[in-house]
Amino acid sequence: MSARRVHVPLILTLACALAACAPAPEVAPSGDASVQADEAALPDGWLRIAGTDIPRVARSQQDLPVTVRSDDGVEVTVTDTARTIVGNDDIVMVMDSLDLSDQVFAAPTNAVTETGRNAQHHFLFNRTTGVEGILSLDGTLFVGNSLRRHGKLAQPLRDAGQTLVIVDELQPIPDKVRKLAAVFGHADEGEQLATQVQQQLDEAARIAATHTRKPRVIHISATGGGGSPTVGGADTAAAGLIRLAGGINVGDEAKVSNYSQLSNEGIVAVEPEVVLVSEDDLRVFGGEAGLWKAYPSLRQTPAGFANRVWVMPDTQLKVSSIGGGAGAVALAQAMATLAAELDALPGA
Repeated sequence: MSARRVHVPLILTLACALAACAPAPEVAPSGDASVQADEAALPDGWLRIAGTDIPRVARSQQDLPVTVRSDDGVEVTVTDTARTIVGNDDIVMVMDSLDLSDQVFAAPTNAVTETGRNAQHHFLFNRTTGVEGILSLDGTLFVGNSLRRHGKLAQPLRDAGQTLVIVDELQPIPDKVRKLAAVFGHADEGEQLATQVQQQLDEAARIAATHTRKPRVIHISATGGGGSPTVGGADTAAAGLIRLAGGINVGDEAKVSNYSQLSNEGIVAVEPEVVLVSEDDLRVFGGEAGLWKAYPSLRQTPAGFANRVWVMPDTQLKVSSIGGGAGAVALAQAMATLAAELDALPGA
């Protein structure tokens, strides 16, 4: 993944409510999906897994104004999206697919999408209340992605004149795509994109149904737990992807919630056969050496003994958005291959 660009825009201290704790469109060569070893970027034996068919539509006239129902139950009329403040990358990705990247006006500083990083303004990910900061940006629209994080900001911002819509992240990707596209005056295009994503998710499930076994996967993060190394639990976007692709997310069995720390003993006990990490988390770890240093007990697991580490784009693994279908197909294909390999091992 390309290095983060350094910005010198207005940096605002806003609420943790503004950005997801967990979370880029990176694509592999031609084809619907790919599983490839990139020797120049990854250690020998590691794999980069990335879906390549991210749904997109050509830019067209926006049907504005439009009245939509925000997920906090409020009817909102959207008249201008030219300076949109986004709560997280899942919103950015849908805007990218609608060819509205130039309307991303402000994004979190920890954005993993190129568009989010290149936004004119950024806000910090911390726990300081940020109603005033949002208003000072003078955006034409704020789109949040979490009832839990953004719900408490909604009424004060609306009372101050800020147009605000929440499309909660905890719903199926196709539904989110439809709702977000409607916010931007592209309901028809949203239906088209959502249909494509659903087809990809269905294809991933079809591939997963052919697996001879379910590989055991541990998803690790350098950033998911307030900056501490963590394991992805049952309620993360990555866990849902792993399950759909035909794997077992060992964080489920360990009863990890969201992104939480797991002891060295706990990591050994869940016996992962695959280590799954996002590209940006691998960068934050400091590459291969940093990953093993953060999780020394991983060396003592089946995944560690086999040096089996898979790396995926953040936008397909950790961000539940329009790239999720393509990522699911690629991951399902990789797991199908691995399942056959594991079955062929002596004593399997």
